[in-house]
Amino acid sequence: MQQHLIDTANALVAPGKGILAADESTGTITKRLAGISVESNEANRQAYRDLLFTTEGAEAFISGVILFEETLFQSGLDGTPFTDLLTRKGVIPGIKVDKGAKPLAGSPDEKITEGLDGLRERLADYAKAGARFAKWRAVITIGDGMPTDYCIDTNAHALARYAALCQEAGIVPIVEPEVLMDGPHDIERCEAVTERTLTRVFDELVAQQVLLEGMLLKPNMVISGTECPQQAGVDEVAATTLRCLRRHVPAAVPGIVFLSGGQSDELATRHLNAMNQLGDAPWTLSFSYGRALQAPALAAWSGKSDNVPAAQQAYYRRARCNGAAALGQYTDAMEQDAA
Repeated sequence: MQQHLIDTANALVAPGKGILAADESTGTITKRLAGISVESNEANRQAYRDLLFTTEGAEAFISGVILFEETLFQSGLDGTPFTDLLTRKGVIPGIKVDKGAKPLAGSPDEKITEGLDGLRERLADYAKAGARFAKWRAVITIGDGMPTDYCIDTNAHALARYAALCQEAGIVPIVEPEVLMDGPHDIERCEAVTERTLTRVFDELVAQQVLLEGMLLKPNMVISGTECPQQAGVDEVAATTLRCLRRHVPAAVPGIVFLSGGQSDELATRHLNAMNQLGDAPWTLSFSYGRALQAPALAAWSGKSDNVPAAQQAYYRRARCNGAAALGQYTDAMEQDAA
């Protein structure tokens, strides 16, 4: 069992590859589709995800796809189950298992992620359906008096419980403690909060006997808050993020797959590329992007079947750019190259 987890974790961070996060909840995908004036019904959600998963050649840069529960049990437009379609391309199917962030009792301005109840049984079903890895997201807010130790501790405990249950089921856990970029804080504050968060998360992972070699970390990059008047540049973000991670992430973890966290698609790519150009990291540095991979494709598609080729070209380009960034080989010219 341990070797299976280790092999899957390493396959997800194969050189030049990263993860597509296509695990938007029904509420989130509804907002995304509303942005292009498309109704969020099951058929449209299926058609959009089919567009992404059938993009020819994207598997050269995409190692795995995180699915929402609906999508895990869905089939493509040709009737092939999505898990089979991905597996045939050499892409590993994964599943989002948390039930979302809710107000934290006793500190309602902060969040706690729910979904541990019944998780062992759900994981067994997900594994039978073909899922080989999973994701759980915790949300940490920076603000006046926040985050509290209470918020960090409770979320770290839940992340570790989730990770232990995943490994028990033979599923690789992606552990996602996201320090949100919303707010006026500077990069130094983001670094301090990220350090506090990672310290507690790994304390809990070790305490709950999670195999570090059989998991992946999905953290935020250390960046300036969205409302901060002084925005850190690409090189500063790369150097600060790596410094923070080197101090607090054990080398036993095989890979770090960054979330984009609301960054623009190109900026998220540039930050990842700059980190890989710095080199000398003990773990593979890659991506697990949602909007930063999908935004151009969604806009190009606009719910019209005639636009599928253009949308797939836009998705392929972003996958290719991020695959190059995972090797430190991204160039601005790649943004203009045709698929």
